[in-house]
Amino acid sequence: MRQIEGSQAVAEAVAACRPEVVCAYPITPQTHIVEAIGAMVRTGRLANCEFINVESEFAAMSVAIGASAAGARAYTATASQGLLFMAEAVYNAAGLGLPVVMTLANRAIGAPINIWNDHSDAMAVRDAGWVQLFAEDNQAAADLHVQAFRLAEDLSVPVMVCMDGFVLTHAFEAVEVPTQEQVDSFLPPYEPRQVLDPDDPVSIGAMVGPEAFEEVRYLQHAKLVRALEKIPQVAEEFYHSFGRYAGGLVSPYRTDDAHTVVVAMGSVVGTLKDIADQLRQKGQKVGVLGITTFRPFPAAAVREALWGARVVVVVEKAFSTGFGGVLSTDVATAMGPLRAPIATVVAGLGGRPVNAASLAALIEGSERGSLEKVTFLDLNRPVVDRELERMGARRRSGPSAENMLRDVASQAAAQEG
Repeated sequence: MRQIEGSQAVAEAVAACRPEVVCAYPITPQTHIVEAIGAMVRTGRLANCEFINVESEFAAMSVAIGASAAGARAYTATASQGLLFMAEAVYNAAGLGLPVVMTLANRAIGAPINIWNDHSDAMAVRDAGWVQLFAEDNQAAADLHVQAFRLAEDLSVPVMVCMDGFVLTHAFEAVEVPTQEQVDSFLPPYEPRQVLDPDDPVSIGAMVGPEAFEEVRYLQHAKLVRALEKIPQVAEEFYHSFGRYAGGLVSPYRTDDAHTVVVAMGSVVGTLKDIADQLRQKGQKVGVLGITTFRPFPAAAVREALWGARVVVVVEKAFSTGFGGVLSTDVATAMGPLRAPIATVVAGLGGRPVNAASLAALIEGSERGSLEKVTFLDLNRPVVDRELERMGARRRSGPSAENMLRDVASQAAAQEG
């Protein structure tokens, strides 16, 4: 165990996977990862790897696609607006069935610009055809990357490992970083399923018309469905090789006899486990279901974990504007015939601290049936109402974000006074 920054732990885990091409473009908060890998390449600690500084995030994914198609183990990392900039290539990597691995240091999407954590970036590409794995802590983040290369190459699909920006990427925790010997015994040398070879020329990414496009998409879907079987198998093999469990589809915590089960992804799962323990001491049967695999969505595993629940609360760091919760919609679909009511709690948008006391109060309220269908945790309602009033009174009311920032500052000054 070493006290190490999350980004550094991920960089070392990725390096132990022996990538042959790493494409890098800096964007907060993933920059420390590619910086650390670049330093390892420069010093020779990571041998036989070409580290390519590209001019944009779109170029980063494009280079990763080219490298993977040429038969190299390829890796990159990004966040937020960078992911949106490479979106076209993100879809291409999946459509071509190339086993690229990418770290997504989850960060809010603007405007207004925000560099802090939520899950809106991952949600924006949830249907791109990538496996999406969410890390609860930095140990899981490091371990999931080792599994990601194995999954990507066994299934010939790209894999995205999501870790909360700053909350994990810049946090120092005790991590047992996978050693080179451990990874070598777990991850075999890369043998591509398809490769560009001058001696055996083929076309990759050719035009496909209506006569076959639906079939191509179906096969892409079929591979992700197969991942629902492969992911638990790889997690089990990882446990036997490394002596600790990581990965899998879901992570149930005290759900067996729980009346209320709280569902979430990422680092907030740890906070929820602490809250569940506190509420258990007060006699309330609360459990937590962490979603590790978001895509493909593990509907059967979710339904099994929620079978005995009387109330389901979904805490999520993203929101489908004009509709509602993203994760909660998937959970509701997965529950099928189960009759437990579902409430959505939107928390931590743009890096807003997830207040454990406020969250605990909401969970307690859910058991009494007093929780609304959708709740924004610690929403500053007076500031919102003031802006709505302003917008209704004047057509040219000004930029809402700046108006509300001034109102928040006025509130703080009044409280200090």
